[in-house]
Amino acid sequence: MKRILALLLLLPATAAPLLHAADAPQRHVATIDELLTLKAAGNATISPDGKWIAYTVENGDFKQDAFVSQIWLVEAATQRSIQLTRGAKSSNMPKWSPNGEWLAFLSNRLEDKNQLFVINPLGGEAVQLTKTEGVTGFAWSEDGRSIAFTATEPATQLSKDRKEHLGDYEVTRKDYKFVHLWTLDLAEAMAAPVTGKQRTKGTDFSVDGFAWSPDGSLIAFAAQLNPDLVQGVSTDIYLLTTSDNSVKKLVSQPGPDRNPRFSPDGKQIVFASAMGNAQFFHSNSRLAVVSVEGGTPRSITDSFDENAGLIDWKADGIYFSGLQKTALHLYRVDPASGKITRVSAADNLLAGSFSLSRDARRIAFTASSPTALAEVFVTETDRYAPRVLTRSTEQTRDFVMASREMISWKSSDGTVIEGVLIKPADFDPKKKYPLLCIIHGGPTGVDRPNLLDTRYYPSDIWAARGALILKVNYRGSAGYGQKFRELNVRNLGVGDAWDVLSGIDYLIGKGWVDKTKVASMGWSQGGYISAFLTASSDRFVAISVGAGISDWATYYYNTDITPFTIQYLGGNPVDDPAIYQKTSPVSYVKAARTPTLIQHGELDRRVPIANAYQLRQALEDRGVKVEMIVYKGFGHGINKPKSLRAVMEHNVAWFNHYIWGDALPDFTAPVLPKKDPKDAEPAKGGESKPG
Repeated sequence: MKRILALLLLLPATAAPLLHAADAPQRHVATIDELLTLKAAGNATISPDGKWIAYTVENGDFKQDAFVSQIWLVEAATQRSIQLTRGAKSSNMPKWSPNGEWLAFLSNRLEDKNQLFVINPLGGEAVQLTKTEGVTGFAWSEDGRSIAFTATEPATQLSKDRKEHLGDYEVTRKDYKFVHLWTLDLAEAMAAPVTGKQRTKGTDFSVDGFAWSPDGSLIAFAAQLNPDLVQGVSTDIYLLTTSDNSVKKLVSQPGPDRNPRFSPDGKQIVFASAMGNAQFFHSNSRLAVVSVEGGTPRSITDSFDENAGLIDWKADGIYFSGLQKTALHLYRVDPASGKITRVSAADNLLAGSFSLSRDARRIAFTASSPTALAEVFVTETDRYAPRVLTRSTEQTRDFVMASREMISWKSSDGTVIEGVLIKPADFDPKKKYPLLCIIHGGPTGVDRPNLLDTRYYPSDIWAARGALILKVNYRGSAGYGQKFRELNVRNLGVGDAWDVLSGIDYLIGKGWVDKTKVASMGWSQGGYISAFLTASSDRFVAISVGAGISDWATYYYNTDITPFTIQYLGGNPVDDPAIYQKTSPVSYVKAARTPTLIQHGELDRRVPIANAYQLRQALEDRGVKVEMIVYKGFGHGINKPKSLRAVMEHNVAWFNHYIWGDALPDFTAPVLPKKDPKDAEPAKGGESKPG
């Protein structure tokens, strides 16, 4: 590590992974392209000795049409950063070896599938360790000599012969590619990439999260019956003995049990658990402890009314993260008594992730705020005083940005609802503004007052034009406890609409909103709520529905996650048609009159595109102005910069017309950027000549 420090001291003081924004004569509103190419810090991972933090920096690359991430190192004492990986392809998920000598990571730099690499943090080239069907996760053994990893089993000869003879097809709910556990010897893999030693196999289960025992004799892992998402409820905890690859089931109970970690002495295992509750989509995930010898699991976080995100088991307790409204905090629980202590002291910490040094005396994490992008921080555990180590927010110094604050109001049934209110930089409480509602997905997502929106809905662009933006943490959102998350069970859409409409009325009552210029938009569950509003309300001048459900029966029969529907609605469309009618936007479409933009990924399996076509036709049948745009090649999320640019430009043009009277957009003929004449190609059939 001394060599790293010597190298860093040679770097100029301005060396930083997140470059300054280009100098500009005056502050300006960020463009869509600027939002998509901002460098974002994430995935901070502290070294075992607590002196270094590895983290990723991601930004949109329009040339490749990809979001590319690379790994950086920052020294906690000096705040000097160096870029560790480079190239056109991404490097992700950095993990330190137990002695801090190596950083392992995943990358698709040499092929389309993620492989495992290691790099010396002193510098040099990364070494590829695996050559498999694609690594999905990995973990170091405690002695640093081995790495366990999960990957999809390669195609069998039988499946190859079938494809050769009959072409390519898939039998639904029967053809699966099972994920299994392998290990590799580091010294051997450093010499040449390996496929690894397969530890689990067959079709009895598909492996998910896993961890080594301290002495390397056991690997605890979670596995479900098969890789199908509908089998998530079947996830149980298993133990593999590395000497003979024997496997035994350690925990078997209703609901998913996931993410096992060993106690420091190797005698117990902690894991995330639904504790027998099969209704896991809207109930708390708790932490439970069980002996490696077996027995009845014991829940230790019953007093924590939110999902407990397991981080690690250290000598002084088990660490986990958890939301409290919009804040994410770090906690420690005593495995014997169940006493929970909050470690992070700041009340409104908008953290993203946490990582602890080997002795748990130092913490690294990422966090943002209403005035700052996500940065990497470090602090001592017993003296919580975070020090910022990165400068990503400097990218925004030339931007005109809106302000963000939390507000609350009472919904139609008296439930207290919170939301993020985004105001123009020059907000005047005496004026009335257009109001745009942006609704998050989930439904167990949560909107937080983070600086800038860089996906789907560019709120700061609208705020700069003179609008208020309201992000509603409607009933069902995470962070407010299990009872709040269950308020939209058998009440989806209906109760959610109450929360949005009451938030609008609250702001109208403040005198801040022009009630003739109110709009709504959202993706996934937010798209569903927007579809519900466009069909059932006349309060909006325009709406955008992104990957939204229009008919719960259509959704149930086509989605890749049918248990979600049953857990929220309580039955299937045949057994309980009334609840499907009550909660489906198409049930109310006779009263629809709001101009609606529908956006959907062509290959969406989570909310199949039939929902979009159904809503489009239903609105057209009623004479409602409707546009539908299908983004080719995408599933439920739009994850490439160019198509995200299109999604955002389409939304901006749609709402700019209905809110501010701009020309009605013709989405078949978008305005393209003007080309510099010097870049023009020579005309065909002749030479180019000076103008």
